[in-house]
Amino acid sequence: MTDTTTGKKLVLELKDGKVVIALRPDLAPKAVERLETLANDGFYNGVKFHRVIEGFMAQGGDPTGTGTGGSSYPDLPAEFSQTATFDRGTLGMARTMDPNSANSQFFIMFDRVPSLDGQYTIAGQVIEGMEHVDKIKRGSGSSGMVQNPDHIIKAYIEN
Repeated sequence: MTDTTTGKKLVLELKDGKVVIALRPDLAPKAVERLETLANDGFYNGVKFHRVIEGFMAQGGDPTGTGTGGSSYPDLPAEFSQTATFDRGTLGMARTMDPNSANSQFFIMFDRVPSLDGQYTIAGQVIEGMEHVDKIKRGSGSSGMVQNPDHIIKAYIEN
């Protein structure tokens, strides 16, 4: 994935270290703005990675830890890219079956998953610390729900 960012980065401090994600406003300006707002508000601090599936992704951003919560902001419209792909380290916006339902939840890919291309909003790419994402506790079953999940210690925006 080409780095065409404005230079802003979402930093997630995890138990094993810092993860730096280059934000992609060129692909998803509304989703990036939302991630920046929530990180600046402290919304993601302490939030769990509630759904983690080996070989697929780690999902977080739900303050309830159930997979059904979000922020008080309205849902976002889909910002699907026809050129960017869901590769290892891609940050995508989680949503329901409604393409225009992304809010605060996001996921980070463990591996390339072509079936997501053009179906979910891509808002960033891990550029440092993917080894720490790899250490996030995995869930069980097809849902990937995690018992005693790992969490984001602190999230913030860096220029």
